[in-house]
Amino acid sequence: MPFVSALYRFPVKGFTEERLPSLTVRADGRIEGDRVLAFRFAEAATPEQQDGLDYWPKNRGLALMDFPTLAQIRLRWDGERVRLERSGALLAEAGLDPEGRALLVDAITRFVLDGPDAKLLQRDGRLPLVLVGDGATSRFQDRARGFVSLHGAASVAAVDAEVEASVDSRRFRSNIVVDGLDAWAELGWTGPLRIGDVCFEVQRPIGRCLATHVNPDTGSRDARVLQTLTREIGLAEPTLGILLLPTDGGGEIREGDEVRLG
Repeated sequence: MPFVSALYRFPVKGFTEERLPSLTVRADGRIEGDRVLAFRFAEAATPEQQDGLDYWPKNRGLALMDFPTLAQIRLRWDGERVRLERSGALLAEAGLDPEGRALLVDAITRFVLDGPDAKLLQRDGRLPLVLVGDGATSRFQDRARGFVSLHGAASVAAVDAEVEASVDSRRFRSNIVVDGLDAWAELGWTGPLRIGDVCFEVQRPIGRCLATHVNPDTGSRDARVLQTLTREIGLAEPTLGILLLPTDGGGEIREGDEVRLG
């Protein structure tokens, strides 16, 4: 029987994952505490609209696909303060009051400008960065409609076997990792499934981006994951994992929960 082997949420868009023993899925399809903050470009500090919903395109803020060195930052959010470290050294720690946000923005800005991604940040309309979000409301997913993301551990292992660099689940930044499946089996799932207390409906596969090329420890682009998915593995599109929406009001999912189809 397939089972949940790992659960993740990402408090700040594009930054460090937080592995937890359980996650709370809200009725709207978002994970509590997931993507509740984001560093946005000056020209994109307010949301766009997509299908009548607020939408924060990831290419208009700091994101791994364009700023891979962000992976070198270890970020922690405890619900009150953001802590930023690099190689064990503290860069900044502050709350979300105006002074704290300014301190965090300054630390991240200096980090990026001191590295190889500096020219990207110096383009017109990008500085000064703005730290947006209230630290509680999940709103900075890649899509205006919030989804829960899932992939099979065996699918990641199949990619890892095709490239020289180490590829693990952190590159794909899914909320749920499932063991006990054949590689790519999840791409064929349709209809309802249950994980722990929550019933989901499968929506569609997840199209992947250049963020998957980034080593989650070093921040270097050391694995051509997109090309591997299509050329070596033979998928029609560079997809890995699926998007889910709850159908019964949400609830709790836990590491070790069985995943039941139908």
